Amino acid sequence: MNLEKVKLVVSDMDGTLLNSKGEVSNQFFKLFKKLQEQNIHFCAASGRQHNSIVNKLASIKEEIYVIAENGGVAKMGKEVLLSNFLKAEKVIKLIPVLREIEDANIVLCCDNSAYIESKDAHFINLFQEYYHSFKQVDDLLDVAKTIPVFKIAVYHFKSSEDFTYPAIKHLKDEVLLKVSGQNWLDISDEKANKGNALRHVQKILNVSKEETMVFGDYHNDIEMLHEADFSFAMKNAHKDIKELANFSTESNDNFGVERVLEKLTENNKPY
Repeated sequence: MNLEKVKLVVSDMDGTLLNSKGEVSNQFFKLFKKLQEQNIHFCAASGRQHNSIVNKLASIKEEIYVIAENGGVAKMGKEVLLSNFLKAEKVIKLIPVLREIEDANIVLCCDNSAYIESKDAHFINLFQEYYHSFKQVDDLLDVAKTIPVFKIAVYHFKSSEDFTYPAIKHLKDEVLLKVSGQNWLDISDEKANKGNALRHVQKILNVSKEETMVFGDYHNDIEMLHEADFSFAMKNAHKDIKELANFSTESNDNFGVERVLEKLTENNKPY
């Protein structure tokens, strides 16, 4: 594998760049400086809200591209590069359906804030790891009628794949449904995925698929893995991602991203 071509590195956050404690390693920040020295751009791409992503990467937040809400919005610093909102009528239609799913907690993901109506203290405690800025309201339908929504995120305590997805899969032709983790399922506009957002960033940077490196672990990473010749699945990735990616690396708890970036920045030695 010839890493000399790489001009853009893109990484998912949860299960990928973040370890199981939700932390970014000090080693990554050192490697980021080496990427900069070699004129290699970095982009964080996540289902998280923008504020949550930049909170994890606070020291470099003005120097990186950020794809948030699974491609619902892309920014460079404070500049909005791309936004894809879910139509209000679809949000209003979905909320009552999602309320019928037992043990499901609904999040409306909007610009600069998320909204929940759940009163479950356990969920709220977990949820704050992913959504840095949020408001608790009595009725999400009131929010949907007045505030544009990038994405609906649904948290299920047992399994998003086994419980949430089957309850709404009949809507897959109307919206984009993505199982984005063991407990999370995301509902977006059909155009709002990490792959489309990545293509937009590539166009801005004049970087090709052949010059792009991507790291991912779950179904919401599928489209962006298609946009990179150097596509890596984490050792802890879903089996579908391992089958799709061109390469593999160690787990998020064993510095999988950092190990590859070390090779990339060591005078572009072969991997």
